[in-house]
Amino acid sequence: MSQQVSFTPPPDELGAVGSVLREPTGATLPLSKLAPEQALRRLELAVVRRMEGFLHGDHRGLLPGPGTETSDAREYVPGQDDVRRIDWAVTARTGVPHVRDTIADRELEVWALLDVTPSMNWGTEGVTKRDLGIAAIATIGFLSQRMGDRFGGMIMRPDALVRIPARSGRMALYSLLRRMLTEPIVHDQAQGPYSLARGIDQLSRVQRRRGVRVVVSDFLTPGDTELDPEVEPDWERSLRHLTVKNQVICVEVVDRREIDFPDVGDILIRDPETDFSRYVNTSDDGARARFNAASAAQRERIKVAIRRAGAGHIMLRTDRDWVHDIARFVLTYRRVASAMHAPPQGVMR
Repeated sequence: MSQQVSFTPPPDELGAVGSVLREPTGATLPLSKLAPEQALRRLELAVVRRMEGFLHGDHRGLLPGPGTETSDAREYVPGQDDVRRIDWAVTARTGVPHVRDTIADRELEVWALLDVTPSMNWGTEGVTKRDLGIAAIATIGFLSQRMGDRFGGMIMRPDALVRIPARSGRMALYSLLRRMLTEPIVHDQAQGPYSLARGIDQLSRVQRRRGVRVVVSDFLTPGDTELDPEVEPDWERSLRHLTVKNQVICVEVVDRREIDFPDVGDILIRDPETDFSRYVNTSDDGARARFNAASAAQRERIKVAIRRAGAGHIMLRTDRDWVHDIARFVLTYRRVASAMHAPPQGVMR
């Protein structure tokens, strides 16, 4: 007598976990959850560079002009300089009349590059990596919101780079987040000319004004199996170029199961960006240990590359509170940002 085995298909509503079984069809986070303002009220991003802009704001610019921030002293030129700007302390020390220039107050411009390639489309802990990246942009956006500041975004798909113009105000930030949440999901193995390296290059070329740049990605390159931290990833050179004139923060988004491989028996592992696939017995302790070791080495290589490029680094996980992790980063970042963002030796700010 044969026993017939029945199979019940999974329910349609699985949340982010469904991304493991099939491609997601939409965002796993509502817009209302991307504005944790109570937790962010007392925090703000440290701005360690002097930024240039066109509107008056709360930050100092590079160019001299009418303002309240003092700059370098220089000799007084009769008929050209206002006698009210004479610096009497310097004049007394040198015996020659000197005036003190001022720096005009300028607004800060923040641009965020969001990677939405297929490797960002899945997650096992209630949110996909793609939506976690949008949550990070929302958090940083609210942290950096000040009078006159502007926030813009770029969405990197394999076939196109979508630019969202920078605008000031909270409603503009909400509009940017809504645009990112409603961006169509990129299908697995989608092909196109854009890689993370090219996306960062475009961010550097298109947005020439100095400011804060946020790169949100899992920093995984299709087909790159290198684990040696001394070997540069293909995007490191582009990131280093971006940090020369900007304050750059890299947000690395990972899923728990990318770091801690679960014991779920025989499963098919498939790369969403290439044609690689392989069956793995996850009940084998040795196989899981090798996988976890390779994943740790991969993440260490990413960490070292970001540090070499001179950018700030936040790792966010789908199984943790992203607001808490970013807040902890900001508190530490205030103390170390000046040294972290010092330009490479021989390069002027």
